[in-house]
Amino acid sequence: MNLTLSFLGGAGTVTGSKFLLQRDAHNVLVDCGLFQGFKALRLKNWAPFPIEPRTIDSAVLTHAHLDHSGYLPLLVKHGFKGPVYCARSTGDLCAVLLPDAGHLQERDAEFANRHKFSKHKPALPLYTEEDAWAALEQLMPVPFDDEVALPGAAKLRLRRMGHILGAASVQIDWGGTTVVFSGDIGRYDDATMVDPVPVDRADYLLVESTYGDRKHDRKAPADALAAVIAETIGRGGTIVIPAFAVGRVQSILFHLQTLKARGQLVNVPIFLDSPMAADASEIFCKSVGDHKLSKLDCRRSCAVAEYRRSVEDSRALTANPLPKIIVSASGMATGGRVLHHLKRYAPDPRSTILFAGFQAAGTRGASMVSGAGSIKIHGDYVPVRAQVKNLDMLSAHADADEILRWLRGFKAPPKITFLVHGEPTASDALRRRIEEELGWPCRVPALGEKVDLT
Repeated sequence: MNLTLSFLGGAGTVTGSKFLLQRDAHNVLVDCGLFQGFKALRLKNWAPFPIEPRTIDSAVLTHAHLDHSGYLPLLVKHGFKGPVYCARSTGDLCAVLLPDAGHLQERDAEFANRHKFSKHKPALPLYTEEDAWAALEQLMPVPFDDEVALPGAAKLRLRRMGHILGAASVQIDWGGTTVVFSGDIGRYDDATMVDPVPVDRADYLLVESTYGDRKHDRKAPADALAAVIAETIGRGGTIVIPAFAVGRVQSILFHLQTLKARGQLVNVPIFLDSPMAADASEIFCKSVGDHKLSKLDCRRSCAVAEYRRSVEDSRALTANPLPKIIVSASGMATGGRVLHHLKRYAPDPRSTILFAGFQAAGTRGASMVSGAGSIKIHGDYVPVRAQVKNLDMLSAHADADEILRWLRGFKAPPKITFLVHGEPTASDALRRRIEEELGWPCRVPALGEKVDLT
């Protein structure tokens, strides 16, 4: 009875995380994420799933970000009926993220049809909000560190990984073989999130390599934010911060509250324009124990911004000419309300578009950070004259040194370490470091590759 591993996503790219373990006619899917970035990748979301979804016994989510969970409604729509195991906070966040993703896809399709800029007649959503609510019925929260039995005699264990609420590494023991999936590795000594928990051993290891070829700036995040804000406000501009609604928004609010407590944000209005981020912030404040902050610290951080939930309030915010800070989703400017703010402020040379972490190739965020003179939004090209900055010290992903630090927690090297969740140059750079510094056998798998772990 062979145990095989297929790389159905998250290989050769940062997004679309999907890994399939198969043994004796049983199938376990680890992560179920959407591809993002280049059109060639996004089109994979529309392709038939590589195996019949109804043949999958169970799924496991490392965390709630859409590149790890966002394909789940489509998998369920196409016939998957098994349990989806995850940490409790991951389930809470998916209940916010997935219906919102379905709603946005419906809205974007309607907008494209109304303005006739889509090549598809009619434009359709990948899935609907109703599909997302149906998928949530299959979530099965499990505690960290407990051993959980899966269909097919496999065993599951989750360990905290920092990164965002509920983020976990996944250990699956099956037929005498241990396979560990790092998921996204969080930062050490982060202001809000706990440190990644080490793992003792694995026969096979899949480890993320998003920042495998670089190190984060060690400047204090609050100080870096303060410098950008002071410079922009000083020239009469607005700071637009595209941020992931889950994780980065809460971290940014914490740092803004730190600056306000120091007296560095006097008379600078702060707005959070994302209903989903507002809901995620509520979950963050209710999840004391999953992060470092006390309930009081959470409440103070979340209260630093004025919340804008309605579309009318969002439009008024865009039209407001006064200098201000707008925090809005999404983090790589792939969709959501932030696009309307970019339409307004990207052409303004007084303003700053401030990114807070990794920008996947093919996204608007990556284009802007690399110096693009214009970006395409809703079928039109918008000039980029604003300052564009990316404060990578705000990233929730471990850098290359921090990944190596987590790997050194293993008491023995895995038989093979697979480098996933990275663009090719980052994955290969990390492969070389692991081979040279740890002496471990490792390689970068190809998308669609299937390997025998027996």
